[in-house]
Amino acid sequence: MPDESSPHKPQVDHGFLARISFIAALGGVLYGYDMGIIAAAIIFVRHSFNLSTRMEEWVVSIVLVGAMIGALVGGAVSDRIGRRATLVWAGIIFIVGSVVAPLSPNVTVLIVARFIIGLGIGFTSVTAPVYVSELAPPQSRGMLIGLYQLALTIGIALADLVGYWLATREAWRLMFAIAAVPTVFFLAIILAVPESPRWLFAHSREQDAEKVLLSYTDVAGAKQFLADIREGLKTQMEQSWAALWTPAVRPFVFIAAGMTVLQQVTGINTIIYYGPQIFEMAGISSHSNSILATFVVAVVNVIGTIVGISLVDRVGRKPLLYFGVGGMTIALFALAYSFNHQVALGSSLGVVAIGCLVLYIACFAFSLGAIAWILVSEVFPLRVRGRGVAIATLFSGISNFIVSQTFLSLIEGVGTAWTFAIFGILSIVCLIFVWLVVPETRARELESISTRKAGFSVPAP
Repeated sequence: MPDESSPHKPQVDHGFLARISFIAALGGVLYGYDMGIIAAAIIFVRHSFNLSTRMEEWVVSIVLVGAMIGALVGGAVSDRIGRRATLVWAGIIFIVGSVVAPLSPNVTVLIVARFIIGLGIGFTSVTAPVYVSELAPPQSRGMLIGLYQLALTIGIALADLVGYWLATREAWRLMFAIAAVPTVFFLAIILAVPESPRWLFAHSREQDAEKVLLSYTDVAGAKQFLADIREGLKTQMEQSWAALWTPAVRPFVFIAAGMTVLQQVTGINTIIYYGPQIFEMAGISSHSNSILATFVVAVVNVIGTIVGISLVDRVGRKPLLYFGVGGMTIALFALAYSFNHQVALGSSLGVVAIGCLVLYIACFAFSLGAIAWILVSEVFPLRVRGRGVAIATLFSGISNFIVSQTFLSLIEGVGTAWTFAIFGILSIVCLIFVWLVVPETRARELESISTRKAGFSVPAP
């Protein structure tokens, strides 16, 4: 006979969870495509509208302003109307931006369209990881949340492939317009997924929550999950942003915001937004070839993310972060050294740059890329989770905006070598942050993570 004193291990329909996670992660494809397509498009947009360096940086980075506002609004909307309904609104916003961008008669309209797309990105980046985290069992939660990041990298790779395909025609309008196709698909299928059972329970819809749970686990498992949710909701859902600054929640804000800021300031989106231009600085003169090199880097990003999400629940969050960020640091300093010896390297600099960026993106993909948003969606108590993820997304957007707004100007000011050396120094800061602050969350219930003391002394379980 089984030991009745031992906790019941819920029987989970992993096929159902994988489908739900895949559907939610399609938002990541939209995110990735709309963020990635600017790398190829901006080459031709700047010629079409005769853009200055400063205006070029605004066309690239305005989407991040929209994403920051979308994150703040989306977090509150997600807590109020539900995770699924918020994803539907994100799809509608994406469609509007994807239609306006290719029709832009001037740079002002294009900037407005990119801002609208940013709003959709903010809604999606806040809601999709939370949605998946609240459906997933603890033993596979990291992998399932990581599917969102994987979808994002696939979206970036698709954007680079489309950019390469259309580069010879300089068809930047068509590059933007293609985003409408997966957006319509996303909006259609998101209507078929259920609401988060944790959100339903928190809004006094216990029967609906149980019905969703029973669609992918057994009766005993549903009761156990409901008991865990009930324990996590002993305090009511907070409707105020001030709740994030209470002593009980503030440490988790520090962890989540710190991870998202460090994810950005270590340089990832300089490659996503300006990859072709970086390769042109390294001596690859053809627009098509520089976009193709960026596509190669994007494919490595996809592969690295697959490795990361397959290992995150077996190896743990912190070991992958140590190894990956360490590799990023080496790659960035090697790239800085190469640009500093550009004359000596001559025509081989392009090959060296590709090698360094491939190493960098591979290490980023299985560590910071895959894990930062997993941690963000895990660490907050349920009662403030929507707003907590929103504030982390806001910090991510602010740091991303600063990096993308200053990258070209920084290169003009201090040079390419010193620019990448700065990113390398910030990667060392990231390693220290992971060592001192970040907790290990592998295989732990969401409710147990946020009830444990967070901060500088958090040990791995």
